[in-house]
Amino acid sequence: MKNLNLTEQIQQFLEYLEIEKNCSKLTIRDYKHYLEVFNDWFATSLPGKTVKDLDLSLIRKYRVFLANYQDAKGRSRKRVTQNYYVIALRSFLRFLIKNDVQTLEPSKIDLPKTESRSLKFLERDQVERLVTTPDTSKEDGVRDRAVLELLFSTGLRVSELVSLNQEKINLDRREFGVIGKGQKARIVFISDRAADWIGKYQQIRKDSFKPLFIRYSGKVIDENGGEKMRLTVRSVERIVKKYTRLARLPVDATVHTLRHSFATDLLMNGADLRSVQEMLGHKNIATTQIYTHITNKQLRDVHKAFHSGNK
Repeated sequence: MKNLNLTEQIQQFLEYLEIEKNCSKLTIRDYKHYLEVFNDWFATSLPGKTVKDLDLSLIRKYRVFLANYQDAKGRSRKRVTQNYYVIALRSFLRFLIKNDVQTLEPSKIDLPKTESRSLKFLERDQVERLVTTPDTSKEDGVRDRAVLELLFSTGLRVSELVSLNQEKINLDRREFGVIGKGQKARIVFISDRAADWIGKYQQIRKDSFKPLFIRYSGKVIDENGGEKMRLTVRSVERIVKKYTRLARLPVDATVHTLRHSFATDLLMNGADLRSVQEMLGHKNIATTQIYTHITNKQLRDVHKAFHSGNK
């Protein structure tokens, strides 16, 4: 591997992510993009150099390049986006060192702190307004109600939701299995109300298509179990946007807002962080800890007991 050029080394890294790390296609696509940008900059700015020549001063120049970049429309990269490029580079360098290629130690590359993004979630009454907005006198309205109930009931990622097939759902046991990010399997539990609406939706379906949720516009004859009828990620995002607007919610809710609302609801009602981590399918507990600052009961009790406005 030492004798490979940078393009070939990047290709081997991407194959490593796919075969050994079992990363998703989306993750590999993103890493490929980030590292191709680095490769282009490296070849243009440092002709004749190899990864052996990388040092912190060169990394600093690369970061200046990332910060000053503007696309054809004059848009620059956000700080958090710039960090994604550097994270990908650090992972790549770690891979090279593991394979005995001499290069810069990735731990020397610091990531600047970015502004923490506010965590949007819905209060219980706002969730109620949202899920009860669809017109359930129509089949697509029953579908939309089932989609919204299932999202809040399970905290599913939208990609996980659209991949569901009818035979996967066990309404008697109120559970089913999903394969999430990084091919991580987990059991998902359904609330009684979500199960009721899924059951109602399945009962009014006149087709035998495999997908749990199908679209009702632009119908296509499909000999492959109804795959062409499967609701897409974009369609689910539009459904959530549509009913957020119709319910006149003060929060610009997205599919991910419902995932946050699911986790927040559990934690506020006493669930422990490890259990919520499992239910969300987070690989690391650190990812789940973004919720702790809004659900810390001890801090809430201290405020209630000692703040003069509560007397």
